[in-house]
Amino acid sequence: MNGNIEPIPVAPPWKRDFPYEALSEEEVTRREFARYLVLGAGTMAAANVGLAVWTQLRSINAGEPRAITELAAVEVGGTFLFHYPGDDDRAILVRLTDTEVVGFSQKCTHLGCVVYYEHDQQRWHCPCHEGNFEARTGAVISGPPTRPLGRIDLEVRADGMIWALGRQT
Repeated sequence: MNGNIEPIPVAPPWKRDFPYEALSEEEVTRREFARYLVLGAGTMAAANVGLAVWTQLRSINAGEPRAITELAAVEVGGTFLFHYPGDDDRAILVRLTDTEVVGFSQKCTHLGCVVYYEHDQQRWHCPCHEGNFEARTGAVISGPPTRPLGRIDLEVRADGMIWALGRQT
C-alpha cells in the first residue's frame, strides 16, 4: 500500500433509484432521436396531405344507377339510410315534400363523422364538431366544415321507386 486511496465510485441518484440497464441504451444520441422524431412527424404530415387530396378528388356520385326504396316507404320529413356508390359508402336520403327527395353521403366533409337530419331545424347536423348543412343542397351553414356534403342525384320514377342515378355523362 502506497497510501493512495482510490475513491469509491458513487452512482448518481437516478441510477440508485432506477438500476436497470439495457444493452444498447448508450447507442441513440439526442441528434439521432431528434432526426427520428422529425422523420416520423414528416411522414404523418405527408400522409395527412395525401388523405386530404384523395378526399377532394373522390366523388360520391359516381356509381351505377340503382333502385333505393319506394317513395311510399319514406314519410315526408323522414329519412332512409342506404349504401351508395359502394357497399361501404353510407348514404342518407330525406323526403322533403310529397315528390322531392334529396340524397347525400352520410360522412361529414370535416372529419368524416356521421351526419343526421334534424327535421325541426331543416338541416343536416354533425354532432362531432357542430357542423351544419343546408337540407336541400348540402351547403355548409355553420361549423368547421368548408365543403358541402357529397350529393347523390336521386330520381323518383313513375313506378314510385327512388333511384340513385350516379354521374350522368
